[in-house]
Amino acid sequence: MGNIIRKKGIVILFAVLGAIGGFLYWKFVGCQSGTCTIKSVWYWSTLWGLALGYLVGDLIHGIIQKSRKKKGDGE
Repeated sequence: MGNIIRKKGIVILFAVLGAIGGFLYWKFVGCQSGTCTIKSVWYWSTLWGLALGYLVGDLIHGIIQKSRKKKGDGE
């Protein structure tokens, strides 16, 4: 378990931050009429934030891994 967290720590961090950001977006911006499919309920907004955070974190993780392998510091 610790090895997974060490390897994918950036991805997990960004996913959690994305989920928090999605929830805060729903809380403070949201959808007044309730007809917005993503913003009308907290869990959809949180899940979309989590997905976006995961994708950004995975992109950054890939860039870091690529630069490490280029330098010869690969795992």
